[in-house]
Amino acid sequence: MNSKLGIGFIGSGFITRFHVQSFLAVRDADVRGVWSPNAAHAEKTAAFARSLRVGEARAFASIEEMVAAPEIDCIWICGPNHQRIDNLERVVQTLRSGRGKLVGVCCEKPLARNVAEARRMVALIEEAGVLHGYLEDQLFEPSITRGKHIAWTRGAALTGRPYLARAAEEHSGPHATWFWDGKLQGGGVLNDMMCHSVEVGRFLLTAPGAPRDSIKPVKVSAQIASLKWSRPEYAKILQDTYGATIDYARRPSEDFARATIQYVDQEGHPLIVETTTSWAYVGAGLRLSSELLGPEYSLSVNTLDTNTKVFFSRRVQGQSGEDLVEKQNAEQGLMPVVGNEAGEYGYENENRHFVQHFLDGKQPEENFYAGLEVTQLLMAAYLSAERERVIDFNPGELENYIPPVARGEWKSRA
Repeated sequence: MNSKLGIGFIGSGFITRFHVQSFLAVRDADVRGVWSPNAAHAEKTAAFARSLRVGEARAFASIEEMVAAPEIDCIWICGPNHQRIDNLERVVQTLRSGRGKLVGVCCEKPLARNVAEARRMVALIEEAGVLHGYLEDQLFEPSITRGKHIAWTRGAALTGRPYLARAAEEHSGPHATWFWDGKLQGGGVLNDMMCHSVEVGRFLLTAPGAPRDSIKPVKVSAQIASLKWSRPEYAKILQDTYGATIDYARRPSEDFARATIQYVDQEGHPLIVETTTSWAYVGAGLRLSSELLGPEYSLSVNTLDTNTKVFFSRRVQGQSGEDLVEKQNAEQGLMPVVGNEAGEYGYENENRHFVQHFLDGKQPEENFYAGLEVTQLLMAAYLSAERERVIDFNPGELENYIPPVARGEWKSRA
């Protein structure tokens, strides 16, 4: 095995650029390839990687060509949700034909749009016979990993395990058209962002070094709503921005979701994860917040509580952008600055983690099976919201479940 891995990206958009930036802090891998259905976008992202000197990346004409290239050792799947299965099928078909050889494959969150699709992703990666990882960056935020370590080694060691975790992700809405389409994306903000929050909550409540099944989900309660973007004036903004296919007046997706997941630990003690996600938050930018509570201690994280802030008076006017923080909503006033978003949001630690596991020939714990479990929890949340009651967590009940939002049948008003 090479001492440095060559990474090829499927997808060339917003999330891929974050990953590319993070490889400035990953010494054991280079970005060597990019494929996108938009060739110009692929070339632009490859050029971006070369400009950062994180690898001699080139744009490939097809997934098959990239998998077969000798300089590509691993694939990072970062394309749209509705293309996940097709992307991985093309990877596996190339490997099956003997035209390529890979060490590992990673897939961005969520693993799939529903449980049936997640099962297919697991079956494909098992057929491929390669190492695999589920790209959940927020588990690798330095504030989360360091905070958890301190809370458990000092607080929990002396007074008992934590029992309540809260996690939230909030911003004003996604960048690309397909995110807003419930059928293409698999839902709304719950599917798009609560995948982060449920996994962060589980991670914080799991003892360091313990397996993920050391705590087990038993009940789920959830609620979804379209609070902002189905209002007439905002539904029109969406159509003007993303085209006539995005019609939130008739076919909305939820822009707010909350869920409570009840767990039990190995001794039967009750544990609770509370999650909230929103595309209807208007503030300085993307807000990731987490809390962990134990008998005599607590942990609190908020990515907008930054060390650096800038102030621009109303005389400072310019084009809108996101140069201070992701999902930035204003260019005037007092605003936080996230100095290194790829680091603070966990991309650097995440990619270093998976690269080192792949180099060592070790299967990461945060893998496609973890992605499947997250999908099961998300579908349980949708089912609870549909039934308007607390439900038992029963994975068998979710195998063929498609949320009304993803079916295009959900209405935001009773």
